[in-house]
Amino acid sequence: MKQGLFFRSLAAVFAMLLLIGISGCNSLSSQNRLVGLGATAGQPGAAIFVSQQAPVMASLLVNPDKLQALERDGELSKLKTSLLASTDVDYKQDIQPWLGNEITLAVTTLDIDRDPTNGRQPGYLIALATKKPEKSREFVDLLFSKRAIAGANLTTEQYKGVKLIYDDAQPEKLLAGAAVGDEFVLFANDPKVLREAINNVQAPDLNLNASSKYQQAIKQLPKGALATAFLNLPRVAEWQGLKLPEDTTYDSEIISLVLANKGLLAETTLVAKAETLPPLEQLSKPVDALQYIPASAGLAIAGTNLSNLGNSNLAQFWQQVTAALSGSNQNVVSQLLQPVQGLDINLKEDIFSWVQGEYAIGLLPRPEQANPDFIFVVEKTEATPAGISRLDAIASSKGLTLNTFDLDKQNISAWTQIKAAKVANAQKPGKYKIEAKVYGVHTTQGNYEIFASNLETMNEVLNAKDNSLSSDRKFRNNIAAIPQPNQGYVFLDWATSREILENQLPILKLAEILAKPFFQNLRSLTISSYDGDTGLFKGGIFFQLDSL
Repeated sequence: MKQGLFFRSLAAVFAMLLLIGISGCNSLSSQNRLVGLGATAGQPGAAIFVSQQAPVMASLLVNPDKLQALERDGELSKLKTSLLASTDVDYKQDIQPWLGNEITLAVTTLDIDRDPTNGRQPGYLIALATKKPEKSREFVDLLFSKRAIAGANLTTEQYKGVKLIYDDAQPEKLLAGAAVGDEFVLFANDPKVLREAINNVQAPDLNLNASSKYQQAIKQLPKGALATAFLNLPRVAEWQGLKLPEDTTYDSEIISLVLANKGLLAETTLVAKAETLPPLEQLSKPVDALQYIPASAGLAIAGTNLSNLGNSNLAQFWQQVTAALSGSNQNVVSQLLQPVQGLDINLKEDIFSWVQGEYAIGLLPRPEQANPDFIFVVEKTEATPAGISRLDAIASSKGLTLNTFDLDKQNISAWTQIKAAKVANAQKPGKYKIEAKVYGVHTTQGNYEIFASNLETMNEVLNAKDNSLSSDRKFRNNIAAIPQPNQGYVFLDWATSREILENQLPILKLAEILAKPFFQNLRSLTISSYDGDTGLFKGGIFFQLDSL
């Protein structure tokens, strides 16, 4: 069974409104038209219709007409026309006059009839806020009148004082609707979904507003949020066929979207079932180690005190994410930094354990090779010499030799493998030469130890003083959009990192197709976690977008 055609159209419009808004928010801010957008936004009023057991509820908290200014080529107008064409509904004439400042879409139940023998059919609900109740009631009647003219047999039912209307169309075209009070119009893919929505209003202890988890999460909703989504994580996992471990730390999550300077901040808060491990150390200023990461880096990670990473709420968060997605507790950080492991080292034991000060990691894509080159910058502490000695010992155990030499008067240490090789096309047979394969180099700069994958990359680092990430204006703008204090950040230059990410995450290619307006304008993204609450995990992603 599938949701009705009209319902699919409304859901698609909802999704595309967000994408168009995200794609064009830079244009909006550049033209000083931010005033008023999201100003009327608050908590989703439609939460009263949604059960506490619902997997997800997503809300657009602004009238879509305010997003019209964000269009480049009339995408929104074309979308409305094309998606609503099959319903014989004209947006401008039939919907625009009464539509208010909220559109909420919810998956209300995983199976409408709760009968696993006939397959599972989720329940879907859309709530549209109305500013002109009479006009919106006329729209509901008009919509179903047109369906009746098309051959459907309509059924009208009074349920707890609310008029429900639906038809006997085939399941894949089934649609049910109702005007509830003077505030909302509801549509669902089955009348059972509407009845349960009304029950949730009239028995307030059943709806989301009565949920302590929801109330805890909604308090984190930032002022002026453009959109928000609340997820019941165990139910979402069940819906998507994923499996959360029994010792899951976080069981609910709220996500919000806020327009920021030349971009958009997607902020998330996860609510824990019990007190979590403490957060990582908070940083009140940018990481100085980034002065050694060239601005050409496609990926940069910066923070402090990696030795405490495994005992933080960030580690708990990543463990839950990777367990849900992969069915195992694999180390996602190790996968992300696979190019760093030229010495076949254990990141947690051989590096993280002795990095107690600032650190910065950079990956530099190279068109001529599959894997990017790496840079690893570590602030020196008392534990640093022993950490370097440990790496030297690992290199030696792998048959590598530690060599030192000068590069432009800078003392460099290198882990190399030396072997003899025949000279090709030599005048005398049996002529050999010595070849050295470099597995990593490191040197000291000020109070930092710098590691790199090869001499070319190290030379780029040593000459990056005026062309580093810390001096890059675009990077500084990204960091400025992240709340302070924070626990460090991950920076991705989309143009240079796109291919690397697609190779690691094949599903990303599908996301690019579905969200083309967004990815076409994405320049970079910056990820961070912040807040010191041991009952919450709070973080955000800042998307920097091209000027339109």
